Amino acid sequence: MEEPVFEAIVSRRSIREFTAQPVSSAQLQKIITAGIWAPSGLNNQPWRFVLIRDKDTAGQLAAQTRYGRIVTAAPALIAVYLDTEAMYDPVKDHQAAGACIQNMLLCITELGLGAVWLGQILQNKDRVGEILGLDSRYDLMALIAVGHPSHRNQRSRRRPLADFILKEIEGDEA
Repeated sequence: MEEPVFEAIVSRRSIREFTAQPVSSAQLQKIITAGIWAPSGLNNQPWRFVLIRDKDTAGQLAAQTRYGRIVTAAPALIAVYLDTEAMYDPVKDHQAAGACIQNMLLCITELGLGAVWLGQILQNKDRVGEILGLDSRYDLMALIAVGHPSHRNQRSRRRPLADFILKEIEGDEA
């Protein structure tokens, strides 16, 4: 039995080095479409996006994070925001943003592209909003650097499954 979703989950890696090959508008649209199909409480869909392929803007954003070299190397950036006027519960809406971002990362993997979820830039979210011309209604959740990977030699591992399961409570039907 094929398991393409599971395979995408376990094979996805954070990609920090990209070729100069551009990311197309169609690819970005598909990535965003995957994101907006994430679950959200009350189906409020509070996420909003800024798509960036302008090198000057990328340079300004790069100055807002210690990972600026990744930002300037990426052919495309996706700024992921929550619309605070569409939110109904901060915890649920922040969880929804995480699900949205994960959907996008999995779609990026499926497209043969690479990406990294950058969070350190959140320390300068107000300045990022100014650079992108957004008001404080929009709350930055992440900046995703997207491109064609220059290599795929990233490795990762996880601790054993038993390290994460606190307990199993089984009923008679188990």
